[in-house]
Amino acid sequence: MKVHYDEEIDALYLKLNDQNPDGVIEITEGVNIDTTADGKLTEIEILKASKK
Repeated sequence: MKVHYDEEIDALYLKLNDQNPDGVIEITEGVNIDTTADGKLTEIEILKASKK
C-alpha cells in the first residue's frame, strides 16, 4: 500500500495495489473508491482530507 498526500489540493490517496482502475464510486461526499471491472478495490481518495 502506498500513501500520498497532496497538500496543494488537500487530498489523501491510498493506493492499495498496482492494478489500473476501471471506474470510480463516490461512497460519500469527498470520498471516492477506484475499482476494477471485477469489483476489486484499487485506491481510496479523500478530498478535503485535513477537515475529515
